[in-house]
Amino acid sequence: MPGPGPDELRDAVDHVAVSRLTDAYADVVTRRAWAELDDLFLPDCALHLDTVTAPARDLVGPRAVGEFIGTAVARFEFFEFVVLNRRVELRHGGDPDRATARIFMCELRQDADDGRRTTAYGLYRDTYARVDGRWWFADRRYRSLARTAPADAAADLDVLPWPDDL
Repeated sequence: MPGPGPDELRDAVDHVAVSRLTDAYADVVTRRAWAELDDLFLPDCALHLDTVTAPARDLVGPRAVGEFIGTAVARFEFFEFVVLNRRVELRHGGDPDRATARIFMCELRQDADDGRRTTAYGLYRDTYARVDGRWWFADRRYRSLARTAPADAAADLDVLPWPDDL
């Protein structure tokens, strides 16, 4: 039985590289090491952020993304970003240097003021570009899917309307 061909090997290497990029992002956000986003995002990478319960906003560049997330998580004494699942599609649009992914994630958090533990779930739709032999985030679209309900709510989880185009 013949082994994998060159395209299959290249795809395996690319899949691992893109997965390592998303894992590096989770590590950077968990450690709040915002300056390290420069090593993951192209300078003009846009992040479209839709939390569903607030107006959507767009951020451009790793510094803007880091500043926004840093402010948002400052109230937590514990914060961990966890990739739950990813589906990577290589050769986006037939281009061997473009890829996309759907990333389901959650945030585990504990508020510094009252110690309340909360969880948020979301979906990233990413576009990646290979530049000079290495993969980068080129575009990100985030949408909240569910989050821990307020303390006085009947249900534990506030499930937000799911996107129609999953």
